[in-house]
Amino acid sequence: MKTLIRLVAALVLATIAVPAAAQEKVRLLLDWFVNPDHAALVIAKQRGLFTKHGLDVELIAPADPNAPPKLVAAGQAEYAVSYQPTLQMLVDEGLPLVRVGVLVAQPLNSLVALEDGPVKTIADFKGRKIGYSISGFEEALLGAILEKAGLALKDVTLVNVNFALTTALMSKQVDGVIGAFRNFELNDLELHKAKGRLWPVETSGVPTYDELILVAKRETLDAARTAKLLAAIAEATTWLRANPAEAWEIFAKSGKDLDNALNKLAWKDTLPLLAGDPTALDRARYQTFADFLVKRGLIKQAPPIDSYLRDIK
Repeated sequence: MKTLIRLVAALVLATIAVPAAAQEKVRLLLDWFVNPDHAALVIAKQRGLFTKHGLDVELIAPADPNAPPKLVAAGQAEYAVSYQPTLQMLVDEGLPLVRVGVLVAQPLNSLVALEDGPVKTIADFKGRKIGYSISGFEEALLGAILEKAGLALKDVTLVNVNFALTTALMSKQVDGVIGAFRNFELNDLELHKAKGRLWPVETSGVPTYDELILVAKRETLDAARTAKLLAAIAEATTWLRANPAEAWEIFAKSGKDLDNALNKLAWKDTLPLLAGDPTALDRARYQTFADFLVKRGLIKQAPPIDSYLRDIK
């Protein structure tokens, strides 16, 4: 009898241990602190969808927002959330990165001014101050936007506001800001009893692009594992869109300081922007934007598309 009990116990333990052993550990670096842009990732983790697909995914917020894709290229993590323009510029520098999926398949970046301020059209920025956070790229976007309105960068004064976009606008330090995410800064202004006037970059002289993407290291890319990751994200996106209120409650309780007024407002604006199919890939869009980066002097030449794009199905 004792032998039989030990055998049954061993079988039970083995049954329990197999699923745990089958979970492949994955480190996924975020591009910023956790926010509604990461809704699909957080819901996939909290609802056990990564586990369902055999993955034990650790979502890691970076100390330095510039570091995640570089850490992936160095083999310090399997995936990172990044941006299409960042990927193309890093590939131009020689980093062995590939785009494997998409979270937000359109720009979020915008030019914003206060609605009750003196700027009513882009042409009104002539002789005024515009705040920015990221030198090089945001200046290139702004240059294209101004040119469409018959202006040039020399017609405005650029002020580095170091990511304090709303504060710079509200304090009248600047007349407008480039780099404002349409799902966040407008809501932040609303919380401060103000309204923003917004010009989306993709309708103001800049080719459209994917805002948030997933990148991996080219030489160590595991296509099968990546397909599981994307399948879980797709399931999470479908579920949270169908259950936005319940999804918000899960998200808000998933980490410290997530349950706040700005995130709650941003949540409703972000969900419609999430990519329904994280495997979707428009190669022509990437080529067009690479040509734009070359024209703006941000990369030397457009890298071969297949060198940094992967179809994962």
